Amino acid sequence: MANCERCTHNLCAKKVPIFSNLSRDELIEIIKMTGHREYKKGETIFLEGTDANTLYIINEGRIKLFKYTKDGKEQILHILSNGDFFGELNLFKDGEYNFNAKAIMETKICTLTKDKMKAIILDKPEIGLKILEVIGDRLSNVETLAQSLATNDVEARIAKLLLDLKEEYGKEVLKGTSLKLPITKGDMSNYTGVARETISRKLKKFEEEGIIELVGTKKIVIIDEEKLEDYLF
Repeated sequence: MANCERCTHNLCAKKVPIFSNLSRDELIEIIKMTGHREYKKGETIFLEGTDANTLYIINEGRIKLFKYTKDGKEQILHILSNGDFFGELNLFKDGEYNFNAKAIMETKICTLTKDKMKAIILDKPEIGLKILEVIGDRLSNVETLAQSLATNDVEARIAKLLLDLKEEYGKEVLKGTSLKLPITKGDMSNYTGVARETISRKLKKFEEEGIIELVGTKKIVIIDEEKLEDYLF
């Protein structure tokens, strides 16, 4: 069992972009520091307000980071998958997580405590710089999300979501880009602030316009990316 877990940790470290330039020996040292946790679909990883002392690295699976609005609805901030990490904002100071994290499918996660991660960053400052790059990208994405939610243009919000998911999960096919939806219609609703029924209706509209093709309930082929982008402007 120990050998199996060590193998899992090894895969975990190799998948993470911030560790991509480390040597084999350096990776092994990090592997020795990691813990390992598993979560079932729908299981909470932590709640907003929990003491923040851990960096979480996704080995397999998918999680959502979200907050609750004043009326108790979920507002999804990020959908993360293999090789992504979260909990990084509190690595450099004491504090609490300011969002919730939940597994949206069976998920395996590697963990590094704040003290161990600080030791790694002090030894390898380039890792700290890469973490700051990711933090910058995520803050930019949240700002873009806030701007999108501030507009009443429902179609623009849905188009933006599809383009974001395409960047992470899209695969090139003959017709365009095939996208196996990593989240449910309910999660899409929570991400965009648009009712599920409206999302279904607008996706059908995009299909009628020849922008996308709906394949069942979990797959979309983006046929005309430029027209989808036109909705953003």
